[in-house]
Amino acid sequence: MAPRIDIINGPNLNLLGQREPDIYGSETLASIEAACRALADRVGLDLHFFQSNHEGALVDRIQAARGDGKAPGAAGIVINPAAYTHSSVAILDALAAFDGPVIELHLSNVHRREAFRHHSYISARADAVIAGCGAQGYELALWRMARLLGRA
Repeated sequence: MAPRIDIINGPNLNLLGQREPDIYGSETLASIEAACRALADRVGLDLHFFQSNHEGALVDRIQAARGDGKAPGAAGIVINPAAYTHSSVAILDALAAFDGPVIELHLSNVHRREAFRHHSYISARADAVIAGCGAQGYELALWRMARLLGRA
C-alpha cells in the first residue's frame, strides 16, 4: 500500500491564478494538484489534497491525518497554511500531535515580504520549509517527502 500524503492548503489558496499573480503566480490550485498527483503516481504516494479558508477545518484535517484506529492515517503532511502561518497556534498544536514528517510550504519568499510574514508558528514543527519556489514548491515538497519516507 502506498503511503498517504496529505497536502493541506489554507485561506485564499482557492484563488490562485486570480489573486496577485505577480506574487503567487498564474497557476491554479487545480493545476498544482494535477502536477502533484502525476508526481505522486510516479513515486508511489497516495495523495490527499485539501483546501479550506477556515482555521478549524484545517485543524480538523490535520487531526484526521493521525488516523482513527480503524483506518491508517497519513504518513506525512505538506502544509501551506497561508496567512495562518503567522497567527495560528491551533494549527501548530494540531501538527505537534501528528507523528509523521511535516513540510511547510509557501509559494512566495515570505522573508522578502512584509515583516509580519517573517515569523512562522508552523516552522517550530516542520521538518523542512520550502518558500519562494512558486507552484514548483509543491513538487519539491513531494520529492522531499518521498525521500523522508524512503520512496525516492
